[in-house]
Order: sequence, then structure tokens, then C-alpha cells
Amino acid sequence: MKLLNLSSLLTVLTILILSGCTVKPKPKEEAVIDSSLPKVVLTKTATKSSMKSIALEWKRINDKRVKGIYIFRESLDENLSQQDSYYETINNRFSTHFLDTNVKPSKRYNYYFVTYSDKAQGERSEVYQAATKPVLESVTWIYAANNMPRSAKIIWRPHTNKLVRAYEIQRKTLDETKWETVARVDGRLSAEYIDLDLKDSYTYQYNVRALTYNGITSKASEIVKSITKDLPLEITNIKASNNLAKKIIISWNKSNQEDFSHYNLYRSSEIDGGYELIAKLVNNRFEDVIEKDGAKYFYRVGAVDKDGLESIHDRHSVQGVSLSKPLPPAVVDASLINNKVILKWKKNDPRAVSYTVRKTYKKGLFDKVVDEFKDINNNTFQDLDISPKTTYYYQVISVDKNSIESEPSIEVIIETKDIK
Repeated sequence: MKLLNLSSLLTVLTILILSGCTVKPKPKEEAVIDSSLPKVVLTKTATKSSMKSIALEWKRINDKRVKGIYIFRESLDENLSQQDSYYETINNRFSTHFLDTNVKPSKRYNYYFVTYSDKAQGERSEVYQAATKPVLESVTWIYAANNMPRSAKIIWRPHTNKLVRAYEIQRKTLDETKWETVARVDGRLSAEYIDLDLKDSYTYQYNVRALTYNGITSKASEIVKSITKDLPLEITNIKASNNLAKKIIISWNKSNQEDFSHYNLYRSSEIDGGYELIAKLVNNRFEDVIEKDGAKYFYRVGAVDKDGLESIHDRHSVQGVSLSKPLPPAVVDASLINNKVILKWKKNDPRAVSYTVRKTYKKGLFDKVVDEFKDINNNTFQDLDISPKTTYYYQVISVDKNSIESEPSIEVIIETKDIK
């Protein structure tokens, strides 16, 4: 029972579908021609057209024998294999209009009509010519500004056609062959677009197309060219000191950039390492204060203009070094004579202008004592303040005119026994 119900349902659906689908008749190759059938005659305002369509209107046909109309079309501006061919069927004699949307802009088409009855076809009508509208012109004036920082500004005169709803901006470089749509600007009265994130000192080409409410895209406008702003020139003659105490002085040639803003100074501990921005300057000299002796740093300098564009600065690095420690003296003698310790040393660095003697010993079981004797201007030292049965450790340090101390010399050990 269920199977019969399903079969019946399918039959009903098939009948409904077939009843709703009307197959349009087509002209017969060997049709009977009945000259008494009426011909189609277009009205006085028979044809209307746009870029994408042609509308046809004819007078009403009252002959009850007529079942419909065959429409034939010929394209006058295209080399088609089937010219003067059947195009469409109007299967109701009461219809008086036909809209052809399968057309191209700026093209001419011929149309003629043939009525038909159940048994015959009428004679062909007069041939009527219709043409589509040309492609919509774009804006009449367009301009691109030059020398902008990593950007381009395009302005145009708004389109006069009130059907225009937006503008399509297209761009390509001199190396590219295809246009790329980069933006859509809504509003007929809109008149500018700024293209961002462009390359420095680079040429870009632009055109504008108008878009209408009914889906029409205009021709491309005149092509305009924009060249982005150059980077500031690279900084030259960068120098860094290598003989100054607790600092490195960096200097360079001044920038001659007309719209110069400032310099960026970068520093790194390695020539190919990560450089840190340490200063923004308007002068071409900087004193980098460094507490560490013999510190080595690498520097780079970039010039920045008022638009924030910075010169290339990663191709040239200069090394600067703070003044290193002087060499320690060489201890040549350490002896205990007549209840006093006598130290003698040899000068190893011409920068040394004085010496410091460092004396270390234990006082009691746990207390460590360190005494320093500074501003010694000769190469000998006598220590009279010693105790019996004590171990003393001595080191000598060179000091230069900048008060930079050397590393301590080798350590010498003096052990006292009974002191009389």
C-alpha cells in the first residue's frame, strides 16, 4: 500500500511539473508560408536601448489565428558564424514587448519578426535596426600628486552622470602588465583617494572607472603617474672615538636635507647584532657616557625628514671603544727586612702616573682586612705596620691621569714570624 501511494505521488508531481513547463516552438525549416497572416509592425517609439539591453515594442496583433512570434536577429558589428538567425519565440500574440539583454555596448543589431499559427508561418516583417549605447565615459579630469611619503594622492572631477554611485581605483607599476583594483570610493561627489604603504622612490600608475547604480562600469580614465618621495640621503663620514675615558664620542657629516627633522643614533655590541635606538638628535655629535673601561660598541646613524622617512643606515657601521685600563705593573721584589715589608715593581704602561698598593690580611680568625695605599708616585713601597705571625698579601695597581685603575698585579705573599 505504501508503495502504491509513493508511485501515485510521483505521477502527480510529474504531471504538475510538465504542465508548468511550456516548450517554446521554433521555426520549421520547410514551413508553410501563409501570406495572409499579419506582419509585426513596430510602434513609433519602437526601440529603446542602453549599454546592456535593447527594448522592442510592436503593435498589438488581433488576428486570432496567430499563436506567437518568431524573432530573428543579426549582429552588424561582429563576425558571427550564424548571422540572420532565429533568436527567440514569443508564444503569446498578446505580447507587444521584448527585452534583449544578450547584447554588447556600442553594437548595432537588425531584428525582424515572423508570426505563426498552428499550421503555417507568416511572411517576414520589415527589418528594424537598433544600437546599444556606448560604454560610459569615465571622469574627465584626473591628477596624481608626486613626492608624497610612501603614499600617492589621486584626485578627479566628479562624474556628471547622476547614476554614478562609486569609483573603482586601479593601479599598476611600470614592471606590471595587469591593472589591480586597489579601492572602491563610494559617492558620486567623492573626488580623492590616498594610496598608502607604497615603496619609497617608486613609480605607480593609476586610472579611475565610474560605477553606476544599474551595474555599468565606465571606460578607464586617463592614466596618471605618481612617484613617491625619496628617502633622505645616507649619512657619511661617521666616526667614533677609541681613546676617551668612560665615554665614546660619535660624529658625522651634517645632513643637507631641506626638510631635515633629526638624526637617529643606533648602538649594538656586535656589528651584525640588533641595534638599539639610543638617541634622537639635531646635532651631528653625541657623547655616549660609558662606565665600563675598554667597552666596544658599534654605531649607525640615520637622517629623518619631517615626514618621518629615514635614510638607509644599515650599510655602514663604525666601532667605538672607551679607554681601556692601563697595564698593571710587574712586581720585581717583595721582602721582609728589619721588621718592614719592602715592595718594588716595574712600570709596564706609560699611562701610569701613580700606583695603589692593596694589602690584605686576617685579623683574628674570621675578619678579613683590606687596606689601600694610594697616590704612590714611585716604584717602591715600605709597609711598617706589620704584626708577628701574620700572612700578608700584596698587589700593586697602576692608575692613569683619568683615575682609571689597572687590574691588580700578581699577588705576593709575606709571612711574618717573631718580629723583634
